[in-house]
Amino acid sequence: MTATSSVLRQHAEQQYADELEALIAVDTRQRPPRWKMSPWAVSTYLLGGELENGATISAKYIGNPRVIEIAVATLATDRALLLLGVPGTAKSWVSEHLAAAISGDSTLVVHGTAGTSEEAVRYGWNYAQLLAKGPSQEAIVPSPVMRAMRTGRIARIEELTRMPGEVQDSLISILSEKVLPIAELDDEVLAEKGFNIIATANDRDRGVNELSSALKRRFNTVVLPPPRTADEEVRIVETRVASIGRALELPAETPALEEIRRIVTVFRELREGVTSDGKTKLKVPSASMSTAEAISVVTHGLSLAAHFGDGVLRGADLAAGMVGAIVKDPLQDRVAMLEYLETVVKERDGWKDLYRACRDVMA
Repeated sequence: MTATSSVLRQHAEQQYADELEALIAVDTRQRPPRWKMSPWAVSTYLLGGELENGATISAKYIGNPRVIEIAVATLATDRALLLLGVPGTAKSWVSEHLAAAISGDSTLVVHGTAGTSEEAVRYGWNYAQLLAKGPSQEAIVPSPVMRAMRTGRIARIEELTRMPGEVQDSLISILSEKVLPIAELDDEVLAEKGFNIIATANDRDRGVNELSSALKRRFNTVVLPPPRTADEEVRIVETRVASIGRALELPAETPALEEIRRIVTVFRELREGVTSDGKTKLKVPSASMSTAEAISVVTHGLSLAAHFGDGVLRGADLAAGMVGAIVKDPLQDRVAMLEYLETVVKERDGWKDLYRACRDVMA
């Protein structure tokens, strides 16, 4: 890893610069045009491994390696990639690291919201230049997508389904013809080799705008599933919490695996509506209770333990974040949470501290 920086969060290509350099140094396989490394090296960067030069590559994605291989292979063709999954399945994380490994630049990104305009995807205008000289190349404000087309790099579009439908469809000519028309100048931008788009989307949240059939056909969709097992999810949470804790310089001890496992168990049981032993059915809250939220709960608990405790993460430090992540609807979710506390948490050996702390938060 690179030296500690004063910024709160570095871009992937900065934070993992040492790993990228080590991979490039040993990578002798064929690279697609303008790629910084071969598809094999990109996959190794995401999945982790030991290199012949002694360098260790940390795993950025913990899960089925075939998912990453399919995503990388897609980007080596002229097909755009759509990473689809429920909230918290590391879609944005994978998107950023793919762009960092392939282009050495993960910053060409459009964030989709209900207010995202077509200019954010295509191009805008510098109105001072426009008024002074009229429509011209100098007056154009290129979007991240236009810049990626001109330089043969990867552009990222986050939360594609949150954009209005007409904005989504402005991508169709870019993806099918690899051209961005500039009607005002009777001109166009042709994509350089190496250009592609990675989009992320989920269909669980409110405010989703369904993709048109025409746009869907221009993406190869790869579904990022939730962690298959509790052990896999615990490993993900442990790895990400350690990384975030270092970045935030939290003066707390590394959280015990048992505390992480408790949070992961709670979230998995409430997501699935049944206890891990399959004996007790549970009400399912409206919250997503994703792996990303489990990471947030543990990080929040570390902060409480560091600044208002003895630096050791305990159930009392986890309770407030856990209840806040689960109880989104003050009526329905509160009932589900209280029932879970009384029928499961209270009766579980070694969980009495978590039960009391959660009850205190909900009192």
